[in-house]
Amino acid sequence: MTNEKIRVLIVDDSALVRQTLSEVLSTDPLIEVIGTASDPFVAAERINEQVPDVITLDIEMPRMDGLTFLRKIMAQHPIPVVICSSLAEEGAKSTLKALEYGAVDIIAKPRLGSKQFLEESRVMLCQAVRAAAAARLRTLGPSHTVEPKLTADAILSRATSAMVETTERVVVIGASTGGTEALRSLLEVLPLDAPGIVIVQHMPEVFTRAFADRLDSLCRISVKEAERNDTVLRGRALIAPGNHHTLLKRSGARYYVDIKDGPLVSRHRPSVDVLFRSAARYAGPNAVAVILTGMGDDGASGMLEMKQAGAVTIAQDEATSVVFGMPNEAIKRGAVDVVVPLQGIAGSILAHA
Repeated sequence: MTNEKIRVLIVDDSALVRQTLSEVLSTDPLIEVIGTASDPFVAAERINEQVPDVITLDIEMPRMDGLTFLRKIMAQHPIPVVICSSLAEEGAKSTLKALEYGAVDIIAKPRLGSKQFLEESRVMLCQAVRAAAAARLRTLGPSHTVEPKLTADAILSRATSAMVETTERVVVIGASTGGTEALRSLLEVLPLDAPGIVIVQHMPEVFTRAFADRLDSLCRISVKEAERNDTVLRGRALIAPGNHHTLLKRSGARYYVDIKDGPLVSRHRPSVDVLFRSAARYAGPNAVAVILTGMGDDGASGMLEMKQAGAVTIAQDEATSVVFGMPNEAIKRGAVDVVVPLQGIAGSILAHA
């Protein structure tokens, strides 16, 4: 970036949304709104005048839809794009396509009238823009064969075999910026008998169900949005519903999930820290924790608790992370057993589970 502040261009056909987003983003001292545009044609003129560091983009607009504009940006002049979408069930699937086309993140448009929602929106919107400014723009190609890494095989030296023989292993995964494509890459190579998985991906409500459905259609394992009391089963991944914390619980030999409301934790709901802390408490040495690409430190303290409880902890490496914030924070706190490239994480999970 050529100046200290993150320069943002807001593209939305609603004047009220443009004004609200401008006001919300301007409260962050590191962010400067350099312009707004009512449609992609006006946005193109603004970009010619001054190239922004980040664009917030609506999907449904007159003259040219946001997805078409996004594809043109990524083909001609890649700029980090945050999709700012209304929480519409019917539009969730098309909005998710934006992540495949190169958008960095999806956030919900601030709703007017609710002070708490507006404040939470401010926190998440500013965080998303900061993450986008730091993102490494690149497309993640499909991964096919995955070989377990020798370093990952050699890392687990603790005597946990007695508990492993009597209790299923369970995998918990946390991800944020860049995580949607990283999760696709990871989950689609897992075999049908892979251990049960619970995932927190920072994403607004409504979109998590569409995201789970999309992954379910691509993967051999089944993938669904988690619901209260869902059992964690081999060959299935549960994705935390947007705007709700998701916890791992245990009853006898059965692992299941609980869904809770509550305040933002580590600036997020769902929070990776909440999931990881529950896994430390209820699964301990039977758990494998994975922290993927993302901005901030959500998951770092929870992963340390898991490591201290005897779990195996894995972090995505810097070279394959869109943003190395979350893995790096966990590494700096001494919470990580092994650092693995994205294409090696599935093999590392299977080696330990």
